[in-house]
Amino acid sequence: QVQLVESGGGLVQAGGSLRLSCAASGIIRSINVMRWYRQTPGKQRELVAQLTRGGTTNYADSVKGRFTISRDNAKNTVYLQMNSLKSEDTAVYYCYAYNPTAGSEYWGQGTQVTVSS
Repeated sequence: QVQLVESGGGLVQAGGSLRLSCAASGIIRSINVMRWYRQTPGKQRELVAQLTRGGTTNYADSVKGRFTISRDNAKNTVYLQMNSLKSEDTAVYYCYAYNPTAGSEYWGQGTQVTVSS
């Protein structure tokens, strides 16, 4: 079992920055993929960024060059650095972890990011 706890959301002006954190606990050695998703009311959850165990990163086109996903293995924490924020980045951001061996998926509770224009 893996538990994920996000933090770092809040209100920021357009053009500003925020850093989200996702602290993982439990059997984290089984996790191969960590992702950040976001969701706005009435829309499907959108994949924002992905980080594999091997260090490969992928980003949605809408955030490329502005967002960076990274991890601190010593702290069992994954980060999402968000720069040059736009009003369309406003959403609830969720941390996600995947264990391919067990086929298990884990979600955090979400953290609200609001960008004012």
